[in-house]
Amino acid sequence: MTADPRPLVVLAGHIHPEAEAHLSASARVAVVAELTEARVVEAARDAQGILVRGGPRCGERLLRACPRLRVIGRHGVGLDTVDLGAATRLGVAVVHAPGSNSQAVAEHALMLMLACAKRARTIDRRTRAGDWSARHVVENVELGGRTLGILGIGNVGRRVARFAAALGMRVLAYDPYVTADEIRRRGAEPVPSLEALLPEVDVLTCHTPLTDETRHLINAKALTLLKPGAIFVNTSRGPVQSEPALLEALRSGRLAAAGLDVFEQEPSPLDNPLFNLDNVLCSTHVAGVTQEAHRIAGFQVIDEMLRVLRGERPHVLANPEVWPRPASPR
Repeated sequence: MTADPRPLVVLAGHIHPEAEAHLSASARVAVVAELTEARVVEAARDAQGILVRGGPRCGERLLRACPRLRVIGRHGVGLDTVDLGAATRLGVAVVHAPGSNSQAVAEHALMLMLACAKRARTIDRRTRAGDWSARHVVENVELGGRTLGILGIGNVGRRVARFAAALGMRVLAYDPYVTADEIRRRGAEPVPSLEALLPEVDVLTCHTPLTDETRHLINAKALTLLKPGAIFVNTSRGPVQSEPALLEALRSGRLAAAGLDVFEQEPSPLDNPLFNLDNVLCSTHVAGVTQEAHRIAGFQVIDEMLRVLRGERPHVLANPEVWPRPASPR
């Protein structure tokens, strides 16, 4: 019997079934349900490609254990689950799907803003208990006429800017990697620094990748610069915020509320004190997880992986230094 000549691609978790079928037309596919490094290595020792969603982290040890590996695909936007430096040193291309879940995350951020402003969690709980006192205690606020600060105005941030403008908000943005003119084209007024942004805003929303520069960017010092009674929303990465500082700001009333889709540790421990606060609305890192985004991301990253496996340069290559691929074998 002739061996199947198609490359082997290991999926760390299932992707959209249509996207998986699309991949199966050009590659042998193995799906790993147990998302541990050991299990993925076991399945991928002879693989030419690995596609990861939330985990495991593709570090140097995993990459070296798979000597035939040519491409790592990240199902989504962020690359913090891939050791980009190790992949580059080993000549492994890293591709992902930027923009695939931007609409989903922007909608989720808007939902969290509105839910915080309208105290949705508290009112829902009281209503189910037969308590209609919220009609007589005027604490909800309107977002129209207030100022939104966007930290990072990329694919998600620019959509949030449009949503906020439709509500009648003033929109400011800080992004050191986008020019002032481009920020204006994306629907916001540019602000030169985070320190200049924070005192101006009633709502702060984070849409920045996790890097050494952004880790704990929202810390105790930053939170003291916000307007008293501001709302904080994070749908980017949990370590962008310092949770002890955030907890203190919420308990003291410095922050009116927070909407958090991401946490410093995920899954977050059940005893996380943020979960005990009525003025915190939480979700389980699901902002980008919609039916539409799931399908788009699957097709987008698979097409990029298949380009690499055919010997073609992918359209979105996170480590362009590996192209053309070094000749020395691992």
